[in-house]
Amino acid sequence: MDLRSLRYFVAVAEERHFGRAALRLHMTQPPLSRAIKQLESDLGAVLLHRSATGVSLTAAGSTLYDEARTLLDQAEHVRARVAAASGAAALTIGTLADSADEAGAGLVEAFRKLHPDVDVRVREADLTDPTTGLHGGLVDVALTRWPFDDTGISVHVLRSDAVGAVLRIDDPLAGRESLAVADLADRRWFRLPDDSDPVWRAYWSAASGELREGPVVRTVHECVQAVLWNRTIGLMPIGHALPAGLVCVPVTDMPRSSLVVAWSSANGDPLIRSFTDIAARFYGSASSAG
Repeated sequence: MDLRSLRYFVAVAEERHFGRAALRLHMTQPPLSRAIKQLESDLGAVLLHRSATGVSLTAAGSTLYDEARTLLDQAEHVRARVAAASGAAALTIGTLADSADEAGAGLVEAFRKLHPDVDVRVREADLTDPTTGLHGGLVDVALTRWPFDDTGISVHVLRSDAVGAVLRIDDPLAGRESLAVADLADRRWFRLPDDSDPVWRAYWSAASGELREGPVVRTVHECVQAVLWNRTIGLMPIGHALPAGLVCVPVTDMPRSSLVVAWSSANGDPLIRSFTDIAARFYGSASSAG
């Protein structure tokens, strides 16, 4: 069992699908499937229930997922400390869901023009930690969504987005131009795990109140699948790509969700300041162009 096989397993566990995990890992599916089978053989346990539509975790798989995330976080922390001790120019960017995709190639190009030789690494977090590892020192800077517990963290808002309710297209409310929180009364909601950032969890659960709670979700993919398969509902920023069969209807009385760049207030690394300045300028010019 090595770190690479654990990374493979975590990707499959979070995507719930070998094909999507392979795309995320920038590899083909057959070697990924072989690596997971080898991991199961090494551990002497079945980790995944496989079906034609995807995979789900066994009890052993759930245990390994939690342990694997911890081990990979520790390995990343070690790498960051070694890089810092060696003096090599490096930057670890934390992302949440598709926040890196929202940043787009333009931000990458703008950063690379000034810092062509910096070793950039990207760490994707699940929905329990919107700081993407800032509190734990696992990343230098984060492209993520706010609000969250920002104790000791500086935040610059890049863009603010309206929030909508994710519904099946056959839902009675799906054809509405907009909704209010009160329209969603008595509905079953997907929810974030209890160990999620409390400020973040409160924001995304605000509209559900004391309503019936549905399945626990850790990734954006799990959110949309919960709506498709279980007819639950939930909130997400307007503009996210959705699979066929779902719509996102604006909820007019929900506070807007902000795409932000965030960093540790105590970290004065000039490279971090440069990244945040470039991101702010890039989004400022993008907003002006729009």
